[in-house]
Amino acid sequence: MDIKKIDVYQRSYRLAIEIHHFSLTLPSYLRYDLSDQMRRASRSIPSNIREGLMRNKSNKDKVNFLRTAIGSNDEILFNLDFLKDSELMEEKRFQYFVSEYDIVGKQLNRFIQTLTSSNQ
Repeated sequence: MDIKKIDVYQRSYRLAIEIHHFSLTLPSYLRYDLSDQMRRASRSIPSNIREGLMRNKSNKDKVNFLRTAIGSNDEILFNLDFLKDSELMEEKRFQYFVSEYDIVGKQLNRFIQTLTSSNQ
């Protein structure tokens, strides 16, 4: 399996880079908590996808890694809401990130459904 050809991996990896660059534009007083937290959560998504799918694991193990990725995806969505409501992110950028991370969440859920249905 070529992980770099899997859309959810490609999308989440690209978003991790975009979040990294965006987080560096936040005020300095947020750089060591919110910025760092967002960078770690955004990297956790493709990292868990890769770790879960690239090793010769059971579908149950793969699903556990993908569920961890969903948790990180939800963490990013919370932080995006917080940034927008704190007026630290403009609406257009907020809408873009939320739309993209919603897609990632749906893709991860479909992947999990596929893996769990193949176990039955």
